[in-house]
Amino acid sequence: MCWKFSRAMDKNRISVALLLLLLTFNSFSSAQFPTQLIIKEWVDQMQQDLVNLAETATGVKNFAQIFLDKKQYFTVQTNNATQLVASAARNIEELLHNRSTALERLAEHAETLQAKHKWKNEFGEEGEIAYYNAKDKLDSNDTEGRKNGLRPDFKMDPAFKRPVSYNHTAVHIPTDIYDGSTIVLNELSWTAALEAEFKRNREKDPTLLWQVFGSATGLARYYPASPWVDSRKTPSKIDLYDVRRRPWYIQGAASPKDMLILVDASGSVSGLTLKLIRTSVSEMLETLSDDDYVNVVYVSVPSDLSDDYVNVVYFNNKAKNAAESCFTHLVQANVRNKKKLKDAVQNISANGMTDYKKGFKFAFDQLSQVNVTRANCNKIIMLFTDGGEDRAQGIFQEYNKDKKVRIFTFSVGQHNYDKGPIQWMACTNKGYYYEIPSIGAIRINTQEYLDVLGRPMVLADKKAKQVQWTNVYLDALELGLVITGTLPVFNKTTTDDVKDGSKKKGRQNQLILGVMAIDVSLDDIKRLTPRFTIGPNGYYFAIDPNGYVLLHPNLLPKNPKFQEPVTLDFLDAELENDIKVKIRKDMIDGLKGEHTIHTLVKSQDERYIDRGIRTYTFAPVNGTDYSLALVLPEYSLHYIRAKIGDTISQAKFGIPPPGDPDESERVTGPWLQSYEPEKWGGQGVTEWRFRPSPAHPLAFISIYTEFSR
Repeated sequence: MCWKFSRAMDKNRISVALLLLLLTFNSFSSAQFPTQLIIKEWVDQMQQDLVNLAETATGVKNFAQIFLDKKQYFTVQTNNATQLVASAARNIEELLHNRSTALERLAEHAETLQAKHKWKNEFGEEGEIAYYNAKDKLDSNDTEGRKNGLRPDFKMDPAFKRPVSYNHTAVHIPTDIYDGSTIVLNELSWTAALEAEFKRNREKDPTLLWQVFGSATGLARYYPASPWVDSRKTPSKIDLYDVRRRPWYIQGAASPKDMLILVDASGSVSGLTLKLIRTSVSEMLETLSDDDYVNVVYVSVPSDLSDDYVNVVYFNNKAKNAAESCFTHLVQANVRNKKKLKDAVQNISANGMTDYKKGFKFAFDQLSQVNVTRANCNKIIMLFTDGGEDRAQGIFQEYNKDKKVRIFTFSVGQHNYDKGPIQWMACTNKGYYYEIPSIGAIRINTQEYLDVLGRPMVLADKKAKQVQWTNVYLDALELGLVITGTLPVFNKTTTDDVKDGSKKKGRQNQLILGVMAIDVSLDDIKRLTPRFTIGPNGYYFAIDPNGYVLLHPNLLPKNPKFQEPVTLDFLDAELENDIKVKIRKDMIDGLKGEHTIHTLVKSQDERYIDRGIRTYTFAPVNGTDYSLALVLPEYSLHYIRAKIGDTISQAKFGIPPPGDPDESERVTGPWLQSYEPEKWGGQGVTEWRFRPSPAHPLAFISIYTEFSR
């Protein structure tokens, strides 16, 4: 009651102050407008009144004295930032190591299962392969006309935030793939045994989230089983998901690459063919990750173009760079750069004639540049054309004699041009030839090159097997923001050579079967970075080798796109300065360090900017490419720890706390209501909840304990 009365009085004080100010202002006539000095006096007076009111209402002046008077009940501790970062980094390292171990078991088991599988060209009754199709409707008992359809018993799971079944796996097959094809049926057959290994992994670690095998055929089998989408909520939604287009699959299926996309924009590709080429190039860009580098080069006549395009090659007369200056060489295939390239491709116009020699010469020059950042792994040229008579044989002999650059060629559109020359280009340069006659063939044919690039990985076997962790992205099954550990799964079978009617053991199969993956939620990682001693404006953040944040208070994507990773650079997440640039570089290089800097700080509501002092302490997360940092303001370098160990037993027996001036004042009632063991940063710390009366000497400890939570 007193509190309500006090609040009412405070409101009345403000109202009276504003009324007096208005009356004072009205006392001046229009001819006697207040001077600047008078207005400043009013502002100063209002400022002082507001400060006094705030001090009175909050009791801030008395707060320090209270802590001095009750100092026997607490100690002042120092936040050792180096130890805090090292401890949190170890916890994250342990979490990711456990996930990596589970991933390695799954990949090894999958390779063994596939090697033992006997290929079938024909399947009898559909009942031979029973599986749950994740796209089956929840509100219907039919399983899309299949006799072999399973219907799991789903239960809501708080960890996954959706209904799941731990008794089964679920299978997702892309809409544009026939689920009754021989390849898919064989995939369904041998991957069914993965269910047992998924379950064993969960028995060893019940905190595991999605375990997924993404096949090179497009099939995805994941555990635990869960409906893909709830058709009752989104009845008209079209399923365009293809596991081979997901960021984690792209990263795990091939090594980093330098790609130069060469587009024929001569007059013969006008109309539908040009539209198909534009769409094909855009889809090709979607197969690249942040580990790749790319540029787009296309054919056109120079006379009617300005210098405002993306890196352009004119095949007929000369090579010329048009576009932004930063696109005069290969650029990182991040979300921003890919968008710029896609937009520029839409501006391509068809005219002139084709000269492959000029185009390939320029492409090889781009790939051979040594003074720019590149992937320095696979080098490939993608040619999109409607065909031509020139093989550019002399250019390949001069620039690609050792076949270090693979050439992939795509015949686009329906036409009668000779395809022989572009087939020869691909076969001679360790590439592959594809045909894209219509829009329906684009998605499949623009991603199959990954199988070819995966061959060296299969031959390298264990040397190429390394768990990779992705950028942050939005989980397709509504888990929120996650990172994913990936590991390629290789085909360990051998091909048989048949000569003179006798069968001989041939070469090892060079196909990649797919990618195994395990998700880690960002919420799980955040729990390993304890915050209860660092105050409201202290925070942890982590970055990956590209400088993108894994953890950060400002990593709050408002409308994350399902198809794209969530990429926020550290220098974009905070107000940039020169020292932060160095911090970013040192963290990417895996160094340890600490910097105290003056920097501009945004308020949590993003409405104000203030200048403050922050200490950045960072260290690598061993076993991963991530680096973790802790940021502390000056007022978070210390914290208060309550001395509550001795008072617990006293409270139980009604003994007054030590130093209590009035021993007759005993604790009446269960002021020590409850205690809870909580886990902070992986270490058990017992915190006690007090419920003393407001007048009790230990009341401020209760307030602090609750505040620290």
